[in-house]
Amino acid sequence: MASLKELRARIGSVKSTKKITSAMKMVAAAKLRRAQTRAEAARPYATAMRRMLSELGRSAKGQSGLPALLAGTGNDKVHLLVPMTSDRGLAGAFNANINRVTRNLVRRLQAEGKTVRLLPVGRKGHDYLTREFADLIVDHVHGSGGKEIPFSAAAELGEAITSRLGKGEFDVCTVIYNRFNNVMSQTPTELQLIPLAMPENDDAAVPDAPVYEFEPGEEDLLSRLLPRNLQVQLYATMLESAAGEQGARMTAMDSATRNAGKAIDRLTLTYNRTRQTNITNELIEIISGAQAV
Repeated sequence: MASLKELRARIGSVKSTKKITSAMKMVAAAKLRRAQTRAEAARPYATAMRRMLSELGRSAKGQSGLPALLAGTGNDKVHLLVPMTSDRGLAGAFNANINRVTRNLVRRLQAEGKTVRLLPVGRKGHDYLTREFADLIVDHVHGSGGKEIPFSAAAELGEAITSRLGKGEFDVCTVIYNRFNNVMSQTPTELQLIPLAMPENDDAAVPDAPVYEFEPGEEDLLSRLLPRNLQVQLYATMLESAAGEQGARMTAMDSATRNAGKAIDRLTLTYNRTRQTNITNELIEIISGAQAV
């Protein structure tokens, strides 16, 4: 049985931990409100742009000379996966879910005879994938570190992906991220960015593909829209991931704070019982000594 001194030290340690987790919960809650607002504001624009270009790709399906960002390279032998995690932990299963989905997807693609390459975003994903698939990592990008994400971060990542596509390093690009639902729920999601997924199963798709007239010319317009769309989609996934991270951290710290409170109650009860036992034993010794005299 632990001594009273050891129990007091444990209680003090758990109380200090509870203060830390409670503070982290409040910080995550404050950051969550801003991150959620930004993520929800970006959804309509990113969704509309993706659907428009997907419909354009479907209407132009089969034509030759389409940009690789729209129609792909014509192959699907090499897959570039872009898993998005956070730079910091203490966020429950937020990072573990992305790592698990990425691991399963890598193994499934390899079982199908595909070549897989990884470009992780965020330190937690990079550290995990380095242990599992170090030979597949072609590069990595640091996450936001809990700060607000500028559009320039998505633009730089989009340019890096476009450059690798131009060099013929991959055929298909898929980003894996946590889509923010609410504070308690984030859904690991796979979004194919290159080539653009055709919207046959999209609610916004129409039975007959529209015919588009381009002004200015088709080549000029697509050369501007497609790189921008890639950056917009990446930015939207980054915002979703940032909101999901804060929601997961807030939930995890709330659970940790409540568990710390329960641990303090149990330790305090044990401390009081031990103290009462020690007092009883001392009284018995005093009484026994008095009777012996």
